[in-house]
Amino acid sequence: MTGRLSGKVALITGGGAGIGRATARLFAAEGAAVGVLDVDRVAAAQVADELAATGGRAIAVAANVSVDAEVREAVRALVESLGPVNVLYNNAGVASTGAVDVADEDDWDRCMAINAKGTFLTSRAVLPSMLAAGGGSIINQASVAAIVGVADFAAYCAAKGAVLALTRSMSVDLAPRGIRVNVIAPGTIYTPMMEPLLKARGGGDVERGLATTLEKYPIGRLAQPYDIAAAALYLAGSESAFVTGSVLTVDGGMTSQ
Repeated sequence: MTGRLSGKVALITGGGAGIGRATARLFAAEGAAVGVLDVDRVAAAQVADELAATGGRAIAVAANVSVDAEVREAVRALVESLGPVNVLYNNAGVASTGAVDVADEDDWDRCMAINAKGTFLTSRAVLPSMLAAGGGSIINQASVAAIVGVADFAAYCAAKGAVLALTRSMSVDLAPRGIRVNVIAPGTIYTPMMEPLLKARGGGDVERGLATTLEKYPIGRLAQPYDIAAAALYLAGSESAFVTGSVLTVDGGMTSQ
């Protein structure tokens, strides 16, 4: 590795599994001190311990990103332990299936709370620290579902569309203050969170749903967590110093058709 994040402090939400875990590993390998935030305290601690065992600086913090008090306390603990935050990756998210006529209202509220409100609350909590550090990079996690229609995925599409719009607003507000804000729009990643969607597409059969989904991807495979982590690394580092308000699609050509 090349030390592209040497001396930086990064906070990754949803850091206990999937894309978050892959990103924590990559950021630490590139020299960052990493705050691993997850609603699952045990999962966050396992990732932080793994990073520490390989020579990295890391802390695990537990919070539900839709609860302001929990987010603020997690950020306070992180800053106290590692220092001011230079990079925030708002990766925490939940999936939801169902067309608008059958979607469950509680599921809708949860999807909006974690995906959209969580991005807002965590960004707001980190800003004083990031501004005190002289600026930084905020990376939000949207989805191709924010760009194109995805059948039977109403709440998720709406929530990720909100993240995309919020990113653009934040980028305009924060650029003069030294903070870049960009959004990653991944295609389907084979993680446990995606299994309900694959199952729904396959009429109850995950493998059939996977085969149907693969037809949408010219590259011939689904994304792996590292594919998205590598995009986050680019947006976190100095190579993207003139990039803000941008949507980086990492989708194997899905939205090109």
